[in-house]
Amino acid sequence: MSLQDNRREYDYGKLSRESLLDNPFAQFKRWMEQAIEADIQDPTAMSVATVNAEGKPWQRMVLLKDFDERGFVFYTNLGSRKATEIEGNAQVSLHFPWLQLDRQVIVGGRAERLSTTDVMKYFLSRPKGSQLAAWASKQSSRVNSRQALETQFEQVKAKFSKGEIPLPDFWGGYRVVPEEIEFWQGGENRLHDRFCFKRDNNQWTIARLSP
Repeated sequence: MSLQDNRREYDYGKLSRESLLDNPFAQFKRWMEQAIEADIQDPTAMSVATVNAEGKPWQRMVLLKDFDERGFVFYTNLGSRKATEIEGNAQVSLHFPWLQLDRQVIVGGRAERLSTTDVMKYFLSRPKGSQLAAWASKQSSRVNSRQALETQFEQVKAKFSKGEIPLPDFWGGYRVVPEEIEFWQGGENRLHDRFCFKRDNNQWTIARLSP
């Protein structure tokens, strides 16, 4: 199988300094809204890259659950690989692959644990099945079979068959406070438009990057 000729032109649009908003969160909001309006699959999906104690990086896809001027929020099992690595090195990178729009957004920053109040509020808003799965799955740990996982789920379902499902003490969330945000718009002949926002003393500087 040859992949050398598997290519296409990026001609969805352009990104100029004049069209770029001065606030990266406002620009992200605009692009997120356009991604949702374009009905692309999983517009809130993002890759979270972490680094372990040996300096080895790892990535996985999660869903963005909130964002504002403070940063980008996601939730996870606190015993998972991503959470363990964040506790050792809070510097992470996020990547939003909006490929159908020839766009991507890359975020670099520091992950901070959310308060129990924030986590509880979101947990109670989840579908019951997702709440039960949080209890049933020891995320990133080995499991003998799919059947074993489903058995754990059924046991948890029976245990919490009445009343509200409590927040697991091993389940939480993070806010990634950005230090750098890049907006990438694919361009013809691989002349992509790239603009990078960097935080400097609570102010954002903007630079166009060569493709």
